[in-house]
Amino acid sequence: MNHEDVQKVSNAAKAKITLLNNDFGKYFMRAVMAGFFIIAAMIFSNVVGNIFSAESKAWAKFLSACVFALAVLLISMIGGELFTGNNFVMAFGAFDKKVTWKEVGKIWAVSYIGNFIGCLILGAIFVLAGASGTADYYASFIPGKLDLSVSVMFFRAILCNFFVCLGVLCGIKLKEEAAKVPMVILCIAAFVISGFEHCVANMGNFAVAFMLVPGLSLTAMLRSMVVVTIGNIVGGAIALAWPLRRMSLDQ
Repeated sequence: MNHEDVQKVSNAAKAKITLLNNDFGKYFMRAVMAGFFIIAAMIFSNVVGNIFSAESKAWAKFLSACVFALAVLLISMIGGELFTGNNFVMAFGAFDKKVTWKEVGKIWAVSYIGNFIGCLILGAIFVLAGASGTADYYASFIPGKLDLSVSVMFFRAILCNFFVCLGVLCGIKLKEEAAKVPMVILCIAAFVISGFEHCVANMGNFAVAFMLVPGLSLTAMLRSMVVVTIGNIVGGAIALAWPLRRMSLDQ
């Protein structure tokens, strides 16, 4: 990263905490909207996966992975505060000494809560709308996610947010939307098709599945959320933000 790109990311971190401090309601609404966008992409992805799985499980997985990129594209182009993206942006700003770690924690906490509320609201609406017949589809993969060992969850979460934050960085760095779209799709599809773990996507998946699929363990869901959230923080802040700042040119 050159000096200009370092400044873009650090300035983005500074702008986030400034907005939160000056207008909490506006910032929180952006976090809720990011949750909405995650659910919109999740609905699209899971319905596509459900429909195409009858014909080809391989194509179903590939297509559902690609369309899930809609979430980050909407956040990048319309605006929204995504917890996992903030893991990278805010940590980078802290490593660049443009924001404090206390401010980083504040942004992470508020965006996480806002994302959860957004996922819960739109997920409930999806269920009340009939959920497009996806109850069996959720039942086919949610138990497998919950049965993963803590170590597997953790390392899948690190890899997940490494890819997600690369997509976020492309959204910040690239100026033309024609360039942003394919790069974001590739980065997001990489984590989805690989089966990695994203805490905000899981908020949506678990909320919908809990309302649709009987017998799922709330304790197992909470366990997964804690482990995956920590892993996502490590993936965005330590695996990506720290080395990128260390390797960047200083001026």
